[in-house]
Amino acid sequence: MLARNAESLYWIGRYVERADDTARILDVTVHQLLEDSSVDPDRVARTLLRVLGMEAPDHPLDVWSLADIVAFDRDSADGTSIVDSISAARENARGAREVTSTEIWECLNTTYNALAERERAAKRLGPHEFLSYVEGRAAMFAGLADSTLSRDDGYRFMVLGRAIERVDMMVRLLLSRVGDSGSSPAWVTLLRSAGAHDTYLRTYRGVLDAGRVVEFMMLDRLFPRSIFYSLRLAEHNLDELLNRPHNRLGATAEAQRLLGRARSELEFMHPGVLLESLEQRLAGLQKTCSDVGEALAVQYFHVAPWVAWTDAGRNAMVIEEGEV
Repeated sequence: MLARNAESLYWIGRYVERADDTARILDVTVHQLLEDSSVDPDRVARTLLRVLGMEAPDHPLDVWSLADIVAFDRDSADGTSIVDSISAARENARGAREVTSTEIWECLNTTYNALAERERAAKRLGPHEFLSYVEGRAAMFAGLADSTLSRDDGYRFMVLGRAIERVDMMVRLLLSRVGDSGSSPAWVTLLRSAGAHDTYLRTYRGVLDAGRVVEFMMLDRLFPRSIFYSLRLAEHNLDELLNRPHNRLGATAEAQRLLGRARSELEFMHPGVLLESLEQRLAGLQKTCSDVGEALAVQYFHVAPWVAWTDAGRNAMVIEEGEV
């Protein structure tokens, strides 16, 4: 597979997952601000922007200004708004048409073309319908990818990107709750933001406390949005890409080593110590996501050196590092 196609598929997976997770988080926050008059809109909005890694403006924030920044901003410096993420996913799909299915392209293209109309409706009626639309289209994209793509390298790169982005977003969610009391209603908000509330209640028979929420979101082996599940999924797809799932030397690639170390640290951790040094643990996982992305770029996307020939009379060749 061409490096540019592999990179496009990887980022399609990441951008669609980012749009989906951002829509879920914003939707829960909007409902919280509209339903609870005791909540300070500016404080909650700034907390959300910090979770998403977005820069907060100087003026006070409310539901509408928060939605403008997180959902509709097309000129954000960090390019992390929902509209920006969908636009980036669509552009990557447009450049990799030969390795994606027609159904996936039509899903992303139709979603992108409907954004302007959906945004206008959201300005009149509120952001919930827009956010529900994004969540539904992301679910459609995931279903089409699962049902129309061969389980080849292209599919592996897409799922790998989705899994790494999901780890990063779940870590951001948990970081926003560090320091909250064990009985704080914010833990319910966190579960709803991750689409995990009902599954959590069934798993723990309705008992809600901070330790169990963190345990569920970090260590659960069956819930697809838990950090452990996503790390294991990313590791599995990277092993398949390397075609060495049972290498006698163990992890030989940097990205494989980083994912394996993060997964094993969670796998063999005693659940009772999760709340101890939680912030440092989550910050380490966030750095792992960044390091894995850089390692994948070096290994798969920008590995070919630029070869420049000089002084042909002496048949001298100078190889200079750079992008092709």
